[in-house]
Amino acid sequence: MLTNPTVHQRRRAPTAAEQQDIPWLSLLTAQERTEIVPQLVVSDPHPGDYVCRVGRPVTYWFGVISGLLKMSSDNESGQNMTFTGIPPGGWFGEGTALKREIYRYNIQALRASVVAGLPVDTFHWLIDHSLGFNRFIMNQLNERLGQFIAARELDRINNPELRLARHLASLFNPVLFSGVGEVLRITQQELAYLVGLSRQRVNEALRVLEARQLIRVEYGGLRILDLQGLRTAQFM
Repeated sequence: MLTNPTVHQRRRAPTAAEQQDIPWLSLLTAQERTEIVPQLVVSDPHPGDYVCRVGRPVTYWFGVISGLLKMSSDNESGQNMTFTGIPPGGWFGEGTALKREIYRYNIQALRASVVAGLPVDTFHWLIDHSLGFNRFIMNQLNERLGQFIAARELDRINNPELRLARHLASLFNPVLFSGVGEVLRITQQELAYLVGLSRQRVNEALRVLEARQLIRVEYGGLRILDLQGLRTAQFM
């Protein structure tokens, strides 16, 4: 018996409730869902577990049912660079799956999570057969392009409040992360990992954003009050 099974070894079939949290399933025809649902798997990565690793071949297209993941990579000097967080409703790696490439980034759980996987061959079957699925992927790729353009701009931002505001706006993206809604379950330490600031500095920046009525800090997370304000707010 395995005493410490891997994320892949812990995979299982999704429950009916978990299927409801997969945003693109509702876009398929009844026949397509009949073909696809038996091939879906879910697993439960623990904090620190890797879902994808740099250099590994793509085998699944993944999405977050619950929890929080981060996308990162190591630069030439060995320092870890975080690109983005992936909250509930976020499906990622469609570009890698389309090209059947190796991963150029790591995906790691920041907290206990539930992650769904669609086999890459099934992903390509849907690309070839499903109009609804293709529209979903096109929207994903379009939003992803905007996300990474914004991420490049974030690299040049030194103001902590502005940096945090833009990061939060990206995590509340309703197209990429449909499962977040108005409340993001995240701790200040998790935000610090994603934003690249100290926990103390994140706490100070959150107070500023709350004072401007852009967010409200609640037990176990943050409530969005003004998404457009987070996207456009300026700080001295």
